[in-house]
Amino acid sequence: MIVRQVTCRGVTNSHLYALLRRPRVSQDMARPSSDLAAFRETFSKANNIAIITGAGVSAESGVPTFRGAGGYWRKWEAQKLATPEAFSRNPSRVWEFYHYRREVMLTKNPNPAHMAIAECEERLSKQGRMVTVVTQNIDELHRRAGSKNILEIHGSLFKTRCMSCSHEAANYKSPICAALEGKGAPDPDTDDAEIPVEQLPRCEQTGCHGLLRPAVVWFGETLDSDILTRAEKVLDSCDLCLVVGTSSVVYPAAMFAPQVAARGVPVAEFNMENTPATMRFKFHFQGPCGTILPPALARHETEQS
Repeated sequence: MIVRQVTCRGVTNSHLYALLRRPRVSQDMARPSSDLAAFRETFSKANNIAIITGAGVSAESGVPTFRGAGGYWRKWEAQKLATPEAFSRNPSRVWEFYHYRREVMLTKNPNPAHMAIAECEERLSKQGRMVTVVTQNIDELHRRAGSKNILEIHGSLFKTRCMSCSHEAANYKSPICAALEGKGAPDPDTDDAEIPVEQLPRCEQTGCHGLLRPAVVWFGETLDSDILTRAEKVLDSCDLCLVVGTSSVVYPAAMFAPQVAARGVPVAEFNMENTPATMRFKFHFQGPCGTILPPALARHETEQS
């Protein structure tokens, strides 16, 4: 799979964008169907469903997407802060940014799209059918909604990794350290807190006390090989794929669904707008994910109660 060819996180470059936009057969190929009944028929027969989710699925929960014109925290583009280089240059600023995101997430709840996915997984598991969520999101809203079979390919806001000993652990402290309390305001006029590095989050492993970083995959970093292998297996074996709330411009995730479609598996896209990959898919449903996804994943008439 192309998953193995592009393993570093980044924004789709012009070559990959052209690859995504290239039609499978001809320029006059049929547009994806928006026939919900036809999708439901396909859904009723699927036994191994992969659901790829992106920032759009959490937007209705009030989670900042940091995409497009609003993609700034203070005066910095969020993507410029989510890099190893940014953390090396100014760990205090980057930790303020992630502290802000963590605190915001503690006030948010799963929306109907998250709930529909979790309910679908639980219901189909009792029928011997599999649903796997492959998410680019780091907000853990799928987990909080009740989904169990989740691959978080970009990590989690609520995990940390030590820069010294590499120990990774869940961390739900609020604030994550005393020095960050009340910090992280996103307003452009807010000055950096310039917290001394020794006061930033530190490793609690015996004898370490190294600097912690968010356990997320930053731009330019390689995805976790174990999670990538598991995602590859899911995508290679699924007989239906849903792409929910993703812009299809951040790779390698942008290549996942087109690669599934290339082997003849039905792919359904649920999004607020068309994406570079839309024309490669069998189905496309446009609108808010929390509105259009629940009826698509509801119990089918052929399912036993």
